[in-house]
Amino acid sequence: MPDSVLVHSPATLSNLGCGFDVLGLALAAPYDTIRLRRTATPGVCIRHLDGYNLPTDPTRNVAGVALLALLREVPEEIGFEVEITKGIMPGSGVGSSSASAAGAVVGANALLGNRFTKMELIDFAMAGEAVASGARHADNIAPAIFGGFTVVRALEPAIDIVALPAPPMWVAVVHPQIEVKTSESRKVLPAAVPLGLAVRQWANVAGLVSGFLTADYELIGRSLDDYIVEPARQALIPGLAEARKRALAAGAIGGGISGSGPSIFMLNKTEAIAQAVGEALGSVFAELGIEFKTYVGPVGTEGAKVICES
Repeated sequence: MPDSVLVHSPATLSNLGCGFDVLGLALAAPYDTIRLRRTATPGVCIRHLDGYNLPTDPTRNVAGVALLALLREVPEEIGFEVEITKGIMPGSGVGSSSASAAGAVVGANALLGNRFTKMELIDFAMAGEAVASGARHADNIAPAIFGGFTVVRALEPAIDIVALPAPPMWVAVVHPQIEVKTSESRKVLPAAVPLGLAVRQWANVAGLVSGFLTADYELIGRSLDDYIVEPARQALIPGLAEARKRALAAGAIGGGISGSGPSIFMLNKTEAIAQAVGEALGSVFAELGIEFKTYVGPVGTEGAKVICES
């Protein structure tokens, strides 16, 4: 077994339109870079090699909490030294906390001879995700570990994740430089949903999964609409409606809020369309005077992975 590993852990899209807390998709980039070393000293020591000033106390750091959960299942007296370089801006809505938590446990598992299953790694990583969002959910964690398109069928009584291939697609994401905390965005969600809306939402979830399985881009586009969560959160993201309008006019298949926001994602058939859609998304926030970043890249086929070991 290696003493040290270097891991790349990808950004992800969660909720994915109609699939609140259920559907997720991995991106090829950006990603976090995590170096883990196994030590004889029990516990977790964390350093951040970036400028985001995230906590290094392992009980308050998402990667640290995930690793502590993993260590509780390890009989040996060992620990981990962790160096994290965030390539995914915290609070960006593309799975920043999940990337760190997932990458940490994937790296630790490699240092332990890959003794844990992916379902077990998801369980450990969700402990870290709960620190960031206030809830254990896997719609970012699952694609960060499996790659591709994932369905969180259940978390109780056992974790049940369905990993599916995604058809060739490019993703355009705009991240307006405003903060939308996951814990706060969950507070605006409705406590009850009319049955009629729920039925329309279930139909879209079924249609979206079918569209991914059959590479039916038109069905994917028709099924991305969210009738429940996005209407409750749209006031948190200025320019959302106009951004969607311009993206569709530029040729996007469809999209919506990524995670809890403020990022907005759009799925596209080709790189050229995705580049045009990225420019269309950015133009909205340029006009609003809000700083923004855009990401354009293919859907990621891989989850967190060890790229170097020693």
